[in-house]
Amino acid sequence: MSLSAAALPATSAPCRSVPHIAAGSAEFKRSSRALFFGGFSAFALLYSVQPLMPVLSHEFALSAAQSSMVLSVSTGALAVSLVASSALSERMGRKPLMVAAMVISALLTILCAFAQNYTQLLAMRAMLGVALGGMPAIAMAYLGEEMEPTSLGLSMGLYISGSAFGGMSGRVIASVLSDHFSWRLALAAVGVAGLLAAWEFWRSLPASRHFVPVRSAWRTFPAGFKLHLSDAGLPWLFSLSFLLMGSFISLYNYIAYRLLAAPFNLSQSVVGAVSFMYLLGIYGSVWAGRLADRYGRRRVLWAVMTIMIAGLLLTLSDWMPLLVLGMALFTYGFFASHSIASSWVGRRAASNKALASALYLFFYYLGSSVVGSATGVMWGRGGWPGVVLVLGCALTLAMLVALRLRSLPPLAQAER
Repeated sequence: MSLSAAALPATSAPCRSVPHIAAGSAEFKRSSRALFFGGFSAFALLYSVQPLMPVLSHEFALSAAQSSMVLSVSTGALAVSLVASSALSERMGRKPLMVAAMVISALLTILCAFAQNYTQLLAMRAMLGVALGGMPAIAMAYLGEEMEPTSLGLSMGLYISGSAFGGMSGRVIASVLSDHFSWRLALAAVGVAGLLAAWEFWRSLPASRHFVPVRSAWRTFPAGFKLHLSDAGLPWLFSLSFLLMGSFISLYNYIAYRLLAAPFNLSQSVVGAVSFMYLLGIYGSVWAGRLADRYGRRRVLWAVMTIMIAGLLLTLSDWMPLLVLGMALFTYGFFASHSIASSWVGRRAASNKALASALYLFFYYLGSSVVGSATGVMWGRGGWPGVVLVLGCALTLAMLVALRLRSLPPLAQAER
């Protein structure tokens, strides 16, 4: 690193007299349960509209690219709000901000069910993205501060498995309810589920023990940006998050259009059932976290990314079993890669972990918005082969980044 951690004013300095949370302890189980529900809520609320895009296209007379804005506007707003939320959490604490973000986002999802036109729906989805900024980066910072280093990979994997479960559940609920009732009822049901998840999160999550409030958090940000962006590894991890998430969201954005059309001609409910692939993400994130803790992130990251690329190529097939296998491999590889990369950020950031997590997720959700919308243009012009071409280029770049990270010298013996 070109700057030392001492160059920053103190932010969330750890309290060394209090032990960190270790795997197997009662507090680890409580925090894992809470963060599982937190990840569930964030992804269910954010991505429940994804399988509804063809329905919205029909209801509001939209193209696929226009309909994708119902998701892109949320992820774009979320990306922008992440940095501000991380600064706010340095002052008011991790848990209160995360609880508020979950409650407000759930209420906004319920309000989306009453939108009178597409403009109103987009406005509320943008507000939802702003509110959700208080969840993902703060959760990563909480884990980085509170978990024992040797348990961080597993705990991050469990959090991301909750995200996978939420993404799956939100999509399946929305698909089935929209098919048999309406998209409005679907969003209202997901919002209610989000409120229940927020209650369980508030009830289970242990209070921070290694967090120290910083009243001048905004003034430390310029130094924090400089520190993280001058690091030899963090900018590569940020770019990796942009490419991985942009590719993942793009595939799930437009696969529904393909499966609803010939030669598949599937129903909305069956297309929504494709989201059960997220169960593989739940396993993949935990499995990859354990492997990273044992063998090192450098050795595992590039390997799991090859699974994602292989899955993408298989989706070119018009034979349904092979296409489903491709989506399974793609989903598995994505969650495994994201689990490793996100925990690596927490290990590598020497100071101001909330900002490091926010920057990782800023590029993560920016990739979702930018690549997701751009791929919609390719779907309109080149169909599914055009989508695969764009995503193949993105994942090739991501693999080059992963190989670059493999040769990255560790900051300490503990960071592998």
